[in-house]
Amino acid sequence: MTLYKNKYRVESARLQNWDYGWNGKYFITIVTKDREYFFGEIDNSKKLHLSEIGIYAEKYWYEIPKHFPFIILDKFIVMPNHIHGIIIIEKKRNGGGDNRDERRDKACLVSTTPQPPLSPGKKRFRNPGKNNISTIVGSYKSAVSRKGHLIEPDFDWQSRFYDHIIRDDMELKKIQNYIVNNPKNWVDDIFHNR
Repeated sequence: MTLYKNKYRVESARLQNWDYGWNGKYFITIVTKDREYFFGEIDNSKKLHLSEIGIYAEKYWYEIPKHFPFIILDKFIVMPNHIHGIIIIEKKRNGGGDNRDERRDKACLVSTTPQPPLSPGKKRFRNPGKNNISTIVGSYKSAVSRKGHLIEPDFDWQSRFYDHIIRDDMELKKIQNYIVNNPKNWVDDIFHNR
C-alpha cells in the first residue's frame, strides 16, 4: 500500500497494460454491503428464491445491452448477497471487431506541454471515459440501488467490484460452470456468511 495525502490507499488489482474498454470477455462479481442477503435465499434443495430486490438485480442485468449495444451477456446468476456474470465487449470499428487502435490519451486535449505516453492503467485515473467495464458496472449498480432503496432503505453495494479478463475458451468454460453451479455449492461459497 502507498500513501496518498497521508492516508493509505489500496493499490489497483487491475492489469495496468489493459484498457477495460477494449473488446474482451470479463467475469464480474458484485457484492452487497457487508454481504447482507438482500437478493434472496437458497433453500435445502439448492434452489434460489429471489427477493423483490433480487428480481430487479436479475432484470436490470439483462437490460444492460439496451443501454450498451456493444455488450453481449453470457452466464449470469443472482446469489443471496452477490451476483456473478460474464460481460463480453464487442465493439465494431470500421467493420472490424477489435478497438485496440483507439489508445489515445483523453486526459487533456488542450495541453501544449508534451506528456510521456501513459499506460492504460495510468489513464484510468485521469479520465476513465465511457463504454468500459467500470461505466457498465456502475450504471448497473446505480439502477439496482435506486430500486433497492425504495424496497429496503438499508440496501447498498460494496464500493468496489471484482473483474477478471477471461483469456481463453478453457477459462471461459470453467467460469461458466462455476456460475451455473454456484447455488449447488452455496454452503462452501466464500460469500456464504451464515
